[in-house]
This record gives sequence, C-alpha cells and structure tokens, in this order.
Amino acid sequence: MNDLRARIRAVVLLLLLTAAAPWTGASEVIEATPRALAAAMQTHRNVLLGEVHDNADQHALRAAALRRLVESGARPALAFEQFDRDRQTDIDRLRHEHRDAEALVEAAGARGWKWALYRPFLQLALEYDLPIVAANLSRADAMKIATQGWSAVFDAREQAALGLERLPREFVVAHERAVARGHCDLLPADALPSMARAQIARDIVLANSVRPFVDRGVILLTGNEHARKDIGVPYWLRTDERADLLSIGMLEIDADDEESSDEESSDEELRRRFDVVVRTAAADRPDPCELLRKQIKPPARQ
Repeated sequence: MNDLRARIRAVVLLLLLTAAAPWTGASEVIEATPRALAAAMQTHRNVLLGEVHDNADQHALRAAALRRLVESGARPALAFEQFDRDRQTDIDRLRHEHRDAEALVEAAGARGWKWALYRPFLQLALEYDLPIVAANLSRADAMKIATQGWSAVFDAREQAALGLERLPREFVVAHERAVARGHCDLLPADALPSMARAQIARDIVLANSVRPFVDRGVILLTGNEHARKDIGVPYWLRTDERADLLSIGMLEIDADDEESSDEESSDEELRRRFDVVVRTAAADRPDPCELLRKQIKPPARQ
C-alpha cells in the first residue's frame, strides 16, 4: 500500500509541475484573427477563453483580440489560471504600488508558466484599470486534494453543497479520460482518480473565483480543459451564471492543416465542449510525450 501511495504521489507531482467575420452561432469555427475573436467575445458578458499553454501564436491572437475588445469600450475583469487564488492580496497591493506587469509576475506569479506570454494581458489590465483575478488552486492544495481527498481543502459543508461524494460516474470518467489522454495514455490506471480529483478541484476554484465578477463581466484565461462547458468550469456555475457565458476552445491543427491535434475533434464532440472554436497552427515543440515515456512506464496491456 505504501509503495502504491508513493507511486501515485510521484505521478501527481509530475503532473503538477509540468498541467474575420463576426461570430454567428453556437459551436461555430471562426477565423483565427483578432477581429473574429473579438466579435465572438462581444456577444457575451462572460468568456472562458481557452488556450494551449505554450502556444505563442494563440497568446498573441488572444491578446490582440482582447485589446480590440477593451478599446471598443468593454471593461471585463481578467481572471488568470496562472495566478493562485491565495496571491490576490499581493496582486491588489502591487498593482497600485508599481503598475508594472513584471513586478506582478515576480512577486505573485506561480512557477512553471511561460510568463512572457501572459505579460501583454497583465499590461492591458493595468493600462485600463481592469480587475486582475487570481483564480487558480495552488499546486500545494491540488497535491493535497490528489493525495488526501476532498477534505484536505473543502470542509464538510462545502463538500455537501458541491456534491463531491456523489459526482456522476460519467463525469468522473470523462475527467479521468482527459487526464490519461493529456498524458499520452502512459499513466497507470490507479493514478487517474487522484489526478482527476485535483483537476476537478481546480475547476471548482476557478468557478468560485470568477463568480463575483459575472455581473460586471469577466474573461477567464485558462487551458482548454477548464474551458470545456461539459465538464469544466461551467459545470460548477449556476444556471443563471451560465446564461451569459461563452466557452471558446483554442485548438491546434496538425502540420498538414487537416485535423485538430486535440483529442476527439469531431463536430459533435466540439459542440459538447465549446460554443466557439478557433484553430491555429501547432506550436513548434519537442514531442510532449517523450519526457513522460522516459519517466513513466505505460500501463500493462489487459
């Protein structure tokens, strides 16, 4: 049992240290241009703006679209998956002391992010005095959730209100499948439940972080999995909070520009996951599965 716990903990730690025409209707695939993306975002007060974390082209496109949106008069809060929620006080203090994106990143930015890609969003928020929301669960708390269970972060009343002990089986399986697929199907099966639990906890915290801003309008900058309307952040928002919410998936296409390199990219599946899809070229990166292949043995075939 101790060996099993140690193996699961090691796998979880690896996860935590690595994680235009205007829009005309739901499940629309739009042009990858600032004009088209800004037009899509203008249709809803609240937006979950997905990303592939290391794709610089996607970040540049999103930053240009957001600037276009703000320059047209919108004043949404900007919520960041990249800031842990317990750094909100530091961010609020530093933004008024320095009004400098670099100072915010150095003092409050979570480790492991390519912060050069996010500075334009911070600078836009500072320039237009937009709220900067530290939205995410910390890695330390995510680790506690993964290894100790829900009670490590959520008290009994929160667990009951959220229904954490009675989550639909298909919902949990979908999260486990996403975790497995996101790690090249190399993880041992016994690691999936704890890692899915940490991912679900992040969605809950992200939802709680954007909730105070839905009347004003908020744009959450987050990974595509969190932006999914079927199992991501929207799952944890009330019906009235989802009424004016748009989920945008920023997906990558393969080198031949034929199919999305993201998982299960059929039209039906995309409709379940996102309201709007933007497809961009894949980032130039080494095989993301190579490191995992070296560190994790694939599960035994059954």
